Order: sequence, then C-alpha cells, then structure tokens
Amino acid sequence: MKAITIALLLLGVLAAPAWAGQGSKVYELGVDGLGCPFCAYGIEKTLGKVDGVDRVDVDMKRGVVVVTIAAGADFDRDTARQAVEDAGFDLRSFAPAAEE
Repeated sequence: MKAITIALLLLGVLAAPAWAGQGSKVYELGVDGLGCPFCAYGIEKTLGKVDGVDRVDVDMKRGVVVVTIAAGADFDRDTARQAVEDAGFDLRSFAPAAEE
C-alpha cells in the first residue's frame, strides 16, 4: 500500500507541469537588436510586466523571444510591439509558436 501511495505522489508531481500550462498561449516574437545578456534581461523585464505574461524566454542566437501568456489573457501584435519598443528593440515578427 505504501508503494502505491508513493507511486501516485510521484505521478502527480511529474504531471504537474503539464497541468500548469493548460490553456496558456505561446508566441514567438522576432526581435532585432538582441546582442548580449543585458539585452535579454531588459526585454525579459519589460515583457514580464505586461498583464497576462507568465514566462519570457530569449534565444539571442535566433533573435527570438518566446512569450507564454496565461489562459484567458489577451496578447496581440500591438501589445508585443509596444513592449518590445519600450525595451529599446524592434519587433520583426509576431506569430503563435509551433506546438510540439
């Protein structure tokens, strides 16, 4: 019985990340001017202040910022453009991220 309880607890812990992302939306922003870790930090900080933004990941090599939006929150090209410009960069592209 103890082994079953432990197995169920482990299953719940391992499945939690999948439940956390349900209903969220992910967007890829092409951003011009990302050249250093300080640039990445600046855009992460600025986009992170936008209502509904759960997570921001920067790929400096590709010049792409991946933004995860909470379920039910709105995020559009104009909002993205304004945040990127407020951080001092130019928005090159805006698209929903490809689902894996």
